[in-house]
Amino acid sequence: MASLWVLYLLQLSLCYIVNVTVNQLSKVHHTRKPISHPSMSSRAGKHIARHRKEFFNEQGRNLISFQRVTIGSLPDNVLLDIFDFYLGMSYPFARWCRLVQVCRRWRYVVFASPCRLGLAFLCKTTTPVREILDVWPPMQIVINDVRPTPLGEDNIIAALEHPDRVPTIYLRSLPSSLLDRLATSPVMQESFPVLTYIQLEVVENDQTPAVLPDTFLGGSAPRLQTFALCGIPFPALPKLLLSARDLVNLWIWSVPHTGYISPEAVVTWLPALTNLKYLVLGFQSPSSRPDRGIQRPPPLTRVDLPALARLSLQGVSEYVEDFLVRINTPVLTTIEIEFFNRVNFDIPQLFEFVSRTEALRSAKRANLVFTKEYARLYLCHSDSPPGRGPDGEPTCVGVRCHALDWQISFLVQICSQLLPHLSSVERLDIGCQVIDRLGWQDDVDYTQWLEIFRPFIAVQSLHIFSLDEFIAPVLQELTGVTEVLPALRSLFLTDPDSSREAIEPFITARHLSNQPVTVVHQWEEEKHQLPAGPGFKGLVEVVQSGRWGKADIHNHKPV
Repeated sequence: MASLWVLYLLQLSLCYIVNVTVNQLSKVHHTRKPISHPSMSSRAGKHIARHRKEFFNEQGRNLISFQRVTIGSLPDNVLLDIFDFYLGMSYPFARWCRLVQVCRRWRYVVFASPCRLGLAFLCKTTTPVREILDVWPPMQIVINDVRPTPLGEDNIIAALEHPDRVPTIYLRSLPSSLLDRLATSPVMQESFPVLTYIQLEVVENDQTPAVLPDTFLGGSAPRLQTFALCGIPFPALPKLLLSARDLVNLWIWSVPHTGYISPEAVVTWLPALTNLKYLVLGFQSPSSRPDRGIQRPPPLTRVDLPALARLSLQGVSEYVEDFLVRINTPVLTTIEIEFFNRVNFDIPQLFEFVSRTEALRSAKRANLVFTKEYARLYLCHSDSPPGRGPDGEPTCVGVRCHALDWQISFLVQICSQLLPHLSSVERLDIGCQVIDRLGWQDDVDYTQWLEIFRPFIAVQSLHIFSLDEFIAPVLQELTGVTEVLPALRSLFLTDPDSSREAIEPFITARHLSNQPVTVVHQWEEEKHQLPAGPGFKGLVEVVQSGRWGKADIHNHKPV
């Protein structure tokens, strides 16, 4: 039955390809306009209409004759193009198996072009690898399992026994016992000459993470482009990276304290990675920090990272500051920083780093996102919503904490220290998802909200999402304060009617001072709706799910 569906789909594709020859005819047929001169009621007009009808009837008969071509009459190179298109529509691993079961000729065409079609076996812990390898011709083996089980260890080992055929190793939610057996197995001490992507993640909150040995991957990965570890210490990482000259993505996330890497150590091996575009570095706990007893002077020279376009850091503020002061990133477009919670934040090096990175300056739009676990400030350097457009990727600074007053205290400190970079913001969005407000206490001093607003002197449009009852009373206190939000012209609320009484003094005072503010319902106009996907709602979802900083890792689909 599956083979019949494949044949049916390919026949549809064939009709589409053959009909390309009459595309111009179709365009003429669908775009023809009524003839105005001469009149259709005149003799000349009727003559033109009759001949036009005959022309399209004849071409229609030709079109029918074209569609009678069978797929069996196509040459092999045309079949190969169709197969390539078909396999490229989605995950190809199961699709090519269906193709080769249709007929002997299709099997020959598919197996004759394994590189062109990207043929590969998909190996999971439940895949009987040894039996499959005995049946099919040699081809690449993609190891991909998001929930590997110890019972399937032998299947993974069987795939790893062919290192010259493994381009991708993608294992998430690994139990430490399974990771330890895989990492120390003899097959993983060999070099993998075609490996381009490896990602290993242990199960969340694993208290006894396995340590990768010094001989992991034979200490060499010459074609590696993406290396990702989550929750796994790897002391010999610098040695492996020395061989990975083509590395593009390096993600070392949720590092246990036992695998702590100092900022000085990191910058010693980064310069060798001249093609590195995306760096993620983060720790599990605030215990991973530079030694407070050693006061180090700033370095005399910085390390240049010429290709780095995106940087994500998670740790204590001292670590982030010590790392940023040591690097130059001339083409950086996005930086994401997440601090562990503390009372006071002092981030002069972050301010200086943003100041010397051209693409991070002069933000046009800002988002303040509150969740039950995080608070974050996003800065967009264009008018596009975060994540949209060529410059839509945001700069992000956040903190992990639960209480709303702690979150606001953090944002007050961050905004005050980044003051010059916020003075160009013209649109400010503040909000959260409704479910995140459960358990929040409205015990925040309104002056804290005022301190958040104070740096945004150029904001003309203020958008409030699901926080009307918290912010409306704050605006009520601004009746005599014009230095806060002095340029504000539009106020968008989720439910203006419920907040009308609270904001009326503010609106009246601005009107009397010849600085009128228009109140608009958040959903009144399409262009002011809550952005879907990668916009404000998308940012909240990313933050809430804990995917921030490593979203690209989890969304990666190995090929």
